[in-house]
Amino acid sequence: MDIINPLYTTSGFVVGLLVGMTGVGGGSLMTPVLILLFGIHPATAVGTDLLYASATKTGGSLVHGFARNIQWRIVARLACGSIPASIITMTVLWWLDLDSEMTRSLINLVLSFSLCLTAAALIYRRTIRERYRHHFQSLSAEQTALATVLLGAGLGVLVSLSSVGAGAVGVMALLLFYPELPIATIVGSDIAHAVPLTLVAGTAHWMVGSVDWRLLGSLLTGSLPGIFIGSYFAVRVPERALRLVLAVTLLLVSGKLAMDEWNSNSSVLTAYTKRAPTEAGTIRIPPP
Repeated sequence: MDIINPLYTTSGFVVGLLVGMTGVGGGSLMTPVLILLFGIHPATAVGTDLLYASATKTGGSLVHGFARNIQWRIVARLACGSIPASIITMTVLWWLDLDSEMTRSLINLVLSFSLCLTAAALIYRRTIRERYRHHFQSLSAEQTALATVLLGAGLGVLVSLSSVGAGAVGVMALLLFYPELPIATIVGSDIAHAVPLTLVAGTAHWMVGSVDWRLLGSLLTGSLPGIFIGSYFAVRVPERALRLVLAVTLLLVSGKLAMDEWNSNSSVLTAYTKRAPTEAGTIRIPPP
C-alpha cells in the first residue's frame, strides 16, 4: 500500500492553498472533505486533522513569533481554559466509545454547528466588531481575563470535537476583548494558542486510536506547498469576495451534515425528535 495517497495529497494542496489565501483554519475545510468526500469516520477525520493543524500552525506561530506579533499573556489565558476543557472532552468521548454511532453523530452535529459559527465570523466579523465593541471596552482587566479563559474553554470543546473554531471564531472574539491590539497581534496570538490546543487534542485522539498516520503524511505533503503558494497570491485575490464564497461553501457543507444526521436512524438528533412521536402515537392494549 502506498504511503502517500495522491488523492489525499491533492486535497491537502487545495485546502492549503485556500488557507494561505484566506487565513481560515484548515479544520473548517479539511475535516468536512475527509468525511463527506472520502467517507472517513468523523473521529478519525477530526483526530488526524488536529495533528495536521498542529504541524501547520507551528510554522505560522514561528513566523509571528519572530515578527513579535504574539501576546503570550493572551495565549496563556486561552490555554488555561482550552487545555483542561479539551482533556475533559476527550475523556467523555473515550467513555462514549469513539467507534459508536452515537459518537459519530455527535461529532457531525458539533462540526455542523462549528462550520456555521465560522461562516458567520467570516461574513459578519466587521459588523459584530463595530456593534458590540463598546460593550467589551467597559470590562475591567479582571473581567477581560476571565472572559478570555472562558473563550478558551469553549474553543477547547469545539476544537476537540470538530477540529474547527480556533481560527475565525477565536479571532473574532479576541478582537472584541482586546480592541486596542493590532489585528496582526490578535491573529498571531490565536495561532500560537492553537498549537498546544490541537497538539493536546490530537494526541488524545491518537491515544484512543482515531488518527490515521498515512492520511496525515499525505495531507502534509500537499498542504505545506499549498499554504506557501496561497500566501503568495493572497494579496492578488479580492479577499472580501473569496471570504464570501468560502462562507457560503461552509454553510452548504454544514447543511449537508445536518441533513444527513436528521435523516439517519442512528443519529443523536433523531433519537430525541423522531422517537418520541412514534412512542406517543402507539396504542397500548391492556392485558385481558
